[in-house]
Amino acid sequence: MSHAAIADKRPSSLRGASLPKWTPWAIAAGSVALGLGISAAAGLDSKIQWALMAGVLFVVGTYAIAARVEGRRQAKDRVATSFVWVAFLLAVIPLLSLVWATVQRGLKVLDVYFLTHSMGVVADFEAGGGIYHAIIGSLEQVGLATLIGAPIGVLTAIYLVEYGRGNLARAVTFFVDVMTGIPSIVAGLFILSLMLMWDMQPFGFAGSLALAILMMPVVVRSTEEMLKLVPNELREASLALGVPKWRTILKVVLPTSIGGITTGIMLAIARIAGETAPVLLLVFGNPFINNNPFEGAQASLPLFIYQQYSQSAGSTAAYDRAWAASLTLIAFVMILNLAARGIARWKAPR
Repeated sequence: MSHAAIADKRPSSLRGASLPKWTPWAIAAGSVALGLGISAAAGLDSKIQWALMAGVLFVVGTYAIAARVEGRRQAKDRVATSFVWVAFLLAVIPLLSLVWATVQRGLKVLDVYFLTHSMGVVADFEAGGGIYHAIIGSLEQVGLATLIGAPIGVLTAIYLVEYGRGNLARAVTFFVDVMTGIPSIVAGLFILSLMLMWDMQPFGFAGSLALAILMMPVVVRSTEEMLKLVPNELREASLALGVPKWRTILKVVLPTSIGGITTGIMLAIARIAGETAPVLLLVFGNPFINNNPFEGAQASLPLFIYQQYSQSAGSTAAYDRAWAASLTLIAFVMILNLAARGIARWKAPR
């Protein structure tokens, strides 16, 4: 046997001891069991307490075992990874619990009848009725808000990235940042003050205006980041060929970033679809079907959920309708997010 073959069979002295791949799972199982045992011995009934205790035990146990076998440096790396997993579980578990509770309670009355009838002839404390009027109101109000907010937001982002220089651009950026954090009730109060000045009654388009105000800064921020990701070489190559700047933006910059821009608009729509405060102030709610958003009060899914839950103290039927409408709203937002991901993948540059 040659010396090279003997050297290949010798263990490498540069590789230290390492834990098996199943070690994190074993530590996690032991932490959960130990957390349950401590909770049972201490008489703790809260699941949150033993879950946090199990998370702390998992991190401490990972460091202790890794430091003993692999050394302190590798142990610190494993602890950082453990913190990431614990934070991920702390975020996912409440989300899954919320979705499960909504699906479990919402399916009680969610059927074709519920989706195709209104509450026009049904009292809030009675069984029956549906959310057809609320679905129409939400679709019209969110759709009109998108027609107003999306073009303004995209054009503002184009100005800030492609043309914005000086004090005006800094002022626009500042106010966009401020608008991103304003409560939804403030936008509703702004439109309500205009309605009171002109002696106007509640109607669906007023809610669309408030939702558009909430939508615009989200669209501006997302579109601005997508436009910044377009390589400057593409712009320079187009301009070097003598193409005007507006045509370069229209034919080069926007097609390159259209997937991300569309995703941002979809996420902004999902953000405003669940707003209740502006709709409560401006649209006012209506148990009957109103297909005209420019005249008369309208309903919407968030407002319907609020009204039904507020009436659920003495009515199980109203409580069930609130959960079914919540499930419908979650499904609507989920479909928008899936559509955004599909469009982003479809329009992504090759």
